[in-house]
Amino acid sequence: MNNNTLSTKFLGCDSNFSAADIVIFGAPYDGTTTFRPGTRFAPSTMRMESIGIETYSPYFDADITDFQVNDYGDLDLPFGSPEKALKMISETSKIIFDSNKKPLMIGGEHLVSLPVIEQAVKKYPDLKIIHFDAHTDLREDYLGEALSHSSVIRRAWDILGDNRIWQFGIRSGTREEFYWSREGHTNMCLYNFDTLCTAVKEISDSPVYLTIDLDVLDPSNFPGTGTPEAGGVSFTDLITALKTVSELNIIGADIVELSPHYDHSGASTALACKVLREVIITMSK
Repeated sequence: MNNNTLSTKFLGCDSNFSAADIVIFGAPYDGTTTFRPGTRFAPSTMRMESIGIETYSPYFDADITDFQVNDYGDLDLPFGSPEKALKMISETSKIIFDSNKKPLMIGGEHLVSLPVIEQAVKKYPDLKIIHFDAHTDLREDYLGEALSHSSVIRRAWDILGDNRIWQFGIRSGTREEFYWSREGHTNMCLYNFDTLCTAVKEISDSPVYLTIDLDVLDPSNFPGTGTPEAGGVSFTDLITALKTVSELNIIGADIVELSPHYDHSGASTALACKVLREVIITMSK
């Protein structure tokens, strides 16, 4: 079942698949990246660097070893074929959902979220999405290609329709994307998480898929990404947002768009590892 060739698992995620409630897997794909590539290296780098953090979170007063978490490994995705790569991610997500477990995917570029969302809505027809990102990702296409990390949330909207997607931290996109959202297609909070508490109340106990593009963070906090955007949130802001959404019924999540080699200090990878730790706990609350 596991295509991971590494001996290293993410720190503290040692449960076997059958016993796990949460299953981590990597989707090392960046074939539609529109600016600087490199997110394909994020999953394996995060595993190797996770030894630099602790399993205990002082933010949540919880330890990821308190929970049953399996590291399924990285998928061997074909670089040149987005359709084939998305199909492999979809098949893996289906295995996890059909086993009544929660997928937690490490990307990769943001397009890898789409097949997980497609499988999530099959299991949970009333699914809602919470999206943290610097970018709208609402293009109809990018240079004529409908499958792009620039259009992933628009493709999710194609599946879900209006009033089921909440976006936070957004500060970059085309004029058309912002206007299209304002027509009532998505609920967009610009620059920060100010309306997140209201969204949590509106969503209530509905099943939620949480997708986190790490470039929601300000590049002064997180330079290791392919499309850095000034004016982002702080790490502390992101932790507060995760505490807020921990009240929700999160049935799956992903963390995408770390490009480790753009930050040779390793600080961006260390931050991404801590975010993954906090998301595990958020999903387990």
